[in-house]
Amino acid sequence: MKEDIVKQNSLRAWILAARPKTLTGAAVPVMIGLALAYSDIRNDNEALLADFYTDPSFNWLSALLCLLFAFVMQIDANFINDFFDYAKGTDNIETRLGPKRACTQGWVSLKAMKHAIAATTVLAAIIGLPLIFYGGIEMILVGLVCMIFCFLYTTNLSYMGLGDVLVVVFFGIVPVCTTYYIQTGSVTWLTLLASLCCGTVVNSLLIVNNYRDRDTDREAGKMTLIVRIGDHASRMFYIACGALPCVVGTVFCFVGKPLAFVLPLIFLIMHLTTYVKIRKIDKGRQLNECLGETARNIFVYGLLVTLGILL
Repeated sequence: MKEDIVKQNSLRAWILAARPKTLTGAAVPVMIGLALAYSDIRNDNEALLADFYTDPSFNWLSALLCLLFAFVMQIDANFINDFFDYAKGTDNIETRLGPKRACTQGWVSLKAMKHAIAATTVLAAIIGLPLIFYGGIEMILVGLVCMIFCFLYTTNLSYMGLGDVLVVVFFGIVPVCTTYYIQTGSVTWLTLLASLCCGTVVNSLLIVNNYRDRDTDREAGKMTLIVRIGDHASRMFYIACGALPCVVGTVFCFVGKPLAFVLPLIFLIMHLTTYVKIRKIDKGRQLNECLGETARNIFVYGLLVTLGILL
């Protein structure tokens, strides 16, 4: 009951709007990219570092900047999602099934949210700009693409059923490969494969979210992939997003990192347990419990893969 009493534009309101729990999803791809880079640098792979003209040692400052950039961009995406879904009428108090949103609840005014979106976008640019010194001028392009699609996701692409593709790209390929590139000056096939696995696992969170909202999304004209493929296929899609990365993870056994395959099997058990709960609940606000479990599972996956690579 206390959450309903939030003073508009207060510190508590902004903390709720930022959705701190979602930051784990932003951290996981950076963690995996850093683990792969640290492992390869530690092993002094001469072929990998052949074109790396600076001192081939792990750079903790650039690692921190990558993590901070991911966090701020996630908060920016949350603000954008909060603002536009309310402005377009997709979110309203009567029909919303998911966790409460700041604009919908009146915790943050639309004017204040506009200013917050501008501020977090600028902050992300300030944090990301120094990465030019580590990854080259191409980091500007990477940052711009992230910011542009941050807006396009909520305003257009998620309504077209392209949200799942964007999650794989921007919570998998882009952060994992870019983080690795900044540390090493190149991208290996293993890094690309790990990034695809990471993005696929993170996408399971979007699946639960859209599965819960499938009826209201359909009524609002938001044709997510879940709305398009139906209930049964959606549940199978959820299983696949957890199982396929673990199957593909067998490649770690052939590159001297067997624990990076073995440890995530713990995640797979957790993932399948959550699936059983999703199937049992099927509809309604109770699926928010599965949403929370899925977020936890994703973080466990990232942590286990990271540990497996490093150990």
